[in-house]
Amino acid sequence: MGLPLPPIPANGALLSYVVVAVSMIGVTIFLFGKVLPADGRPPLVTQMVLALSVLLGGSVLLLSLVFVFLNPDGAAAWTWVLLAFNFMMMFPAGIWFVGLILFRDRRVDLRGWLWPVGISVVTTGSEVLMGVLFAYGSAPAPPPPVAVVTLGLSSVWFFWSMAGVMTALVLWAPLAPTERTALVALVGATVLAPWVTAVPTVGGAAMGALMVAVFVFVVRALARGRVRPEEVRVLFGLAGAFLAMAVAGFGVAATGGALLADLLFGSAMAVVMAVEVAYLCWRFYHGGAFAPWVARRGDEDVGAAPAPVRGPSALEPIPSERPTAFR
Repeated sequence: MGLPLPPIPANGALLSYVVVAVSMIGVTIFLFGKVLPADGRPPLVTQMVLALSVLLGGSVLLLSLVFVFLNPDGAAAWTWVLLAFNFMMMFPAGIWFVGLILFRDRRVDLRGWLWPVGISVVTTGSEVLMGVLFAYGSAPAPPPPVAVVTLGLSSVWFFWSMAGVMTALVLWAPLAPTERTALVALVGATVLAPWVTAVPTVGGAAMGALMVAVFVFVVRALARGRVRPEEVRVLFGLAGAFLAMAVAGFGVAATGGALLADLLFGSAMAVVMAVEVAYLCWRFYHGGAFAPWVARRGDEDVGAAPAPVRGPSALEPIPSERPTAFR
């Protein structure tokens, strides 16, 4: 018997769903590539504003498409879609032009979490809206609002779209070995998440196996002295994330996939994914001497000021033959 697949609407609209989902993932990864420069230089404020406005414009377009399903007057509904499409095309360009005037030559402040959290929330919210849209569009009959949100938060479209974005960030980010393994484990949990609500026994078993593997890795790393003191906070965050996912997943299995349990599981996963995206963005701006898995070309920013000289990163390796956790 093959592995049960998560529910994907197998109808005539499947191809259009795939095209929209892949397009959104591609655009999001492209925007992250622009606001997370490979050369370590913080991006211009105008670059960040443009990326956020594009993501917000896409969210407005998705909301207008949801409105099509809610409004019985099809002509009026599609008018809003056209207006939203025009907004998505013109608003980012206008904001970018205004930003050039207001923030010319200014770069993002590296000291705070404002930009990483902002772009993470906008990205996660956009993917949630896509999941809600697909859940409503594939339903045979108009479901109630809570059911639509639940289906959107627990759908393969939401989970796997976020997994695609997080995979690109993990590959690009300058992360320490233990730190990278922890974040890869969370990406793996996101890939397995659709099975938790679709087939709780299969999803729960897969999640449990992943947690055991991560636990074994952490214990071995600690026993061999491969975990730096600064990386302990990442492991605490990993433990907290898996605890939240385990509790929410147990609720799904215990209730047989009740609506509220699915909603809580999807919400927990959304928070975990948003935190990981924000942390990865923050690490781009506070990277140390670690090399990414996939190197990218630096921005060809002719005439720009050189990258700021930063002090040693909290996660930079200490010159030593074998760093330990108790140095």
